[in-house]
Amino acid sequence: MGLEIDRIDFDAEDFLRFRERLHDNLDVLAQLLRRPGFGEGEASFGAELEMYIVDQRGHPLPINQEVLAAADDPTLTLELNRYNLEYNLPAFGVRERPFFATERAMLDSLSRLRAVAQRWDGRIVPIGILPTLRETDFGADCITDRRRYHALVRQLIRQRGDSFQIEIGGAEPLRIEMNDITLEGANTSFQVHYRVSPAVYADTFNAVQLATPLALAIGANSPTLFGHRLWQETRIPLFKQSIDTRHLDPYACHQPPRVGFGLGWVRDGAEELFRETVSVYEPLLPICAEETAAQQLAAGRIPGLAEMRLHQSTVWLWNRPIYDDASGGHLRIEMRALPAGPTAVDMAANAAFLIGLAEGLRPQLAQLLPAMPFHYAQYNFYRAAQFGLDAQLVWPGEGGSRARELPVDELLAKLLPVAADGLAAIGIDGEEIAHYLGIIEERLARRQSGAIWQQKTLDSLALQMDADRARHAMLERFIEYSTENLPVARWPL
Repeated sequence: MGLEIDRIDFDAEDFLRFRERLHDNLDVLAQLLRRPGFGEGEASFGAELEMYIVDQRGHPLPINQEVLAAADDPTLTLELNRYNLEYNLPAFGVRERPFFATERAMLDSLSRLRAVAQRWDGRIVPIGILPTLRETDFGADCITDRRRYHALVRQLIRQRGDSFQIEIGGAEPLRIEMNDITLEGANTSFQVHYRVSPAVYADTFNAVQLATPLALAIGANSPTLFGHRLWQETRIPLFKQSIDTRHLDPYACHQPPRVGFGLGWVRDGAEELFRETVSVYEPLLPICAEETAAQQLAAGRIPGLAEMRLHQSTVWLWNRPIYDDASGGHLRIEMRALPAGPTAVDMAANAAFLIGLAEGLRPQLAQLLPAMPFHYAQYNFYRAAQFGLDAQLVWPGEGGSRARELPVDELLAKLLPVAADGLAAIGIDGEEIAHYLGIIEERLARRQSGAIWQQKTLDSLALQMDADRARHAMLERFIEYSTENLPVARWPL
């Protein structure tokens, strides 16, 4: 969401011109994908890490622009709300021990950023949803002062036409109305980027969709909002509802949500996904580049496809196709469902499990997909977010026989060796596989995700103090263990 734009007011001609450019981009992309060797190369892994800035009391501290300026770090960017920042971490090839390298990059970046934030008595917290949030932490005055964010808020509100309705179930259901989209900024994520060659893009994307619910269940880290105990990964419904511009009539045809799990299994490849996004979703930010993609291609350059990439950045699918003109042009899959935190080592382990499981499942898709209509995968995604390690997920039987519901912990235990095989198949060394999948296995054995630790710690503290003090005390412990980079399975209760 961090791409800056040069204006915030648009007219009908802007949207018409932008739509024409989008179709021009798609035609150029099709030409690129037909080029022999385009997008081939070693698989690589990179990530984006979103974070909170909090004060000494554990409340959001709205100083992201000041911290950004003082940090003088080109990998650091602003987010929608004034107390959020994001690191764009470097990408590492699969033979560069990418998960070890990414964990180290996170630790180094967080250490530098914490030193900068201390100038304002601030602290940096990678956590899915800050447990100490108050409703007063949201509203128009908390939006980062950038044209992109002002334009995006304006367009989403214009499409919605009235307030955004938030209704999330759980042990203590929450229902509120917001006049803007700033609740989106309550969510901080660890977004995984995986470079994939065009020839295997469709199968890899489908395998990622299959694997995501399992990674989400074991990686959940966002169990509360405004003191309400909701889903194990409350980010999932909160993000979806906080920018949903639709008014749903159950008996009418309506546009799919801009935040969603997808519209079906991919049949042909990346081009299909990009065309789907252009065809289904209305543009929000109709900003055209000076030069067209066709002109860039004719001049012998790799086109930037600027309009398509800007449009893609306003459609927030949980797994999203990415085109990048770097390195001669290539394709990635962006996996957006994993939460930030609890620690760098936990986030690296979550990514290793998700990518490894997807690669391990990819050779089995011919047997798995006929038994898994897409709505089963979508069902799994939301049930994993809701119940975490207590979820029941639908999964095919042996040899692709009829799918049935199984406890997610049983499925995770069964599929950990598949993830190990998948990582080995793409060239990850054995020590790295054993280390990070061992962290997932330990988490499963102890039944302690970040969400479960937060809930159990709150239960314990509630015996000693009121609910508000308990949330602050829990956050202090979270910050301590997170800074130590202790895997969450080992956090004491």
